[in-house]
Amino acid sequence: MSLTRSSVTGSTVLWILLLAAGGYLIILLLMYLFQSAFIYFPTKNIVATPEDRGLEYEEVHLFTEDGLRLHGWYIPAEESRGSVLFFHGNAGNISGRLESIAIFNELRLDVMIFDYRGYGKSEGKATEEGTYKDAVAAWRYLTEVQDKNPRDIILFGRSLGGGIASWLASEVDAGGVVLESTFTSVADLAAEIYPFIPVRWLLRIRYPAIDYLEDIRMPVMIVHSRDDEVIPWHHGKKLYEAATEPKRFLELRGGHNDGFILAGRSYVEGWDRFLKEVLE
Repeated sequence: MSLTRSSVTGSTVLWILLLAAGGYLIILLLMYLFQSAFIYFPTKNIVATPEDRGLEYEEVHLFTEDGLRLHGWYIPAEESRGSVLFFHGNAGNISGRLESIAIFNELRLDVMIFDYRGYGKSEGKATEEGTYKDAVAAWRYLTEVQDKNPRDIILFGRSLGGGIASWLASEVDAGGVVLESTFTSVADLAAEIYPFIPVRWLLRIRYPAIDYLEDIRMPVMIVHSRDDEVIPWHHGKKLYEAATEPKRFLELRGGHNDGFILAGRSYVEGWDRFLKEVLE
């Protein structure tokens, strides 16, 4: 008995479909199991310190409620008008944030910046819940060790850090919160990047900044660039729309990682206006 050409072709197509379906399922499984590798990109080596920018600073060690030791810096400002608690993005470590530290110092803000678990010299491995615990440890350092008035503290998160800052802002009573180049949620952003994958079902790491905004009762400033190639402009606009008054929007120009630099004095002046309203 011989096989017809149509039956051979049909079986070949079936095998191709089965292989494609199997490959797709493997991709879904890998994304589910190793999703942290798609979100967190820590580096261990501290390549520079505030001293390289002529700034005095203190080495800080924080202790989380689950027993981890975190590393950070406290950079005091002359004639300080308040403090900024700095939550950095998902890549590198605190040593890549000296440009921002210098800007905040110019704005006469004491800076508390630290590395999440697994980043820089901090112990552990990054998780969403873990980074929230890290945020609490940093808040307690500023309010208890440095004895700062909570109303004089601005919570600042850039990119992924905005997801962490927004969570903390929904839990504590600070002077204000600034979310710069931040997504509405990891799930929203991932769904745009991978439209062919049901990421909303797969994701355990969410950082739903837009949901936390509903519970924030302090002044909010959203900062975003139309040219952001990583987190599109509409994320910033949606965050602004979701925030309650009083709120501000500061538009940048330039890419995701350099917008605050390319914006130049307009960035500094936008921060200064916000600080005058909130702190003074």
